[in-house]
Amino acid sequence: MSDTPTPAAPPAFDELAEAIRNRRSVYGHISGLRMDRFAPGEAWSTLPYRPVFVGDSETGVIHGGVVTAMLDESCGMAVQLALDGSRAIATLDLRIDYQKPATPGLDIKAHAVCFRVTRSIAFVRATAYQEEESEPVATATACFMVGANRTNMLTDRPAFGGAPPPLEAPEDPTGPFATSPFARCLGIRLAENDTLVMPFSHRIIGNPVLPAIHGGMTGAFLETAAIITVMRELGASAPPKPIGLTINYLRSGRALDSIASASIVKQGRRVVAFEARAWQDDATKPHATAFGHFMLRQAPGQEQD
Repeated sequence: MSDTPTPAAPPAFDELAEAIRNRRSVYGHISGLRMDRFAPGEAWSTLPYRPVFVGDSETGVIHGGVVTAMLDESCGMAVQLALDGSRAIATLDLRIDYQKPATPGLDIKAHAVCFRVTRSIAFVRATAYQEEESEPVATATACFMVGANRTNMLTDRPAFGGAPPPLEAPEDPTGPFATSPFARCLGIRLAENDTLVMPFSHRIIGNPVLPAIHGGMTGAFLETAAIITVMRELGASAPPKPIGLTINYLRSGRALDSIASASIVKQGRRVVAFEARAWQDDATKPHATAFGHFMLRQAPGQEQD
């Protein structure tokens, strides 16, 4: 008679979904993102509106990084719902296409579908919307690594319960982010040589076991760096409108401050192409890079798109 222990049976699907609902990223809990419905490889979620999510207080529009982080987290839920829930996953790349600005004051919803899983890679697509899924705020496609590290979501990650803690944006009326509560909430600041710094903090953690920075937070940081660069180099008084952003995750963002820089790749009359990179203790070893496009805001009297 063998003394080899019998492997534990995988949890029933409803139990798996409940574990995923309560054992997600730190930022996912703090942001208030909740999973409303689920099916194998499929998740429906809602991010309640909070004033701190605003990217431009003059228009009230939500920061693109908030949408990026929501879609990244929602895609991760769908991947876990396609697996047994125990294997750690990590975002490899994420492409966001912004269809229209989110209406200020309304919650944002997301529907994510993991449509294919191989032994080591999961492929996902998602839609962010407010009232009807047929009228998206943004769409996303992503690839995730399966078995990215040795942590087990079902046993290693703490469970989160109750209402999310408050998110605050310190006032800074004369700073570069005076009209961007979300950038101030993340503590982003200007540094030397036209770089930006995002200090490490509990609120931006993705995997609390490593710990590692949430991929959506890195995406928000890269987008913010690009916005500041475009405004500075073009002398713009208002932030440009994001069109699309592709983020490549090269390694985990560790529990360290992150530094980012951006540059304009090509400038047209209405559209600017940019690239950005983020690193921590070695500028030659970025942990993420991004490429994307902004629509420039037209001055009064100029032709509008």
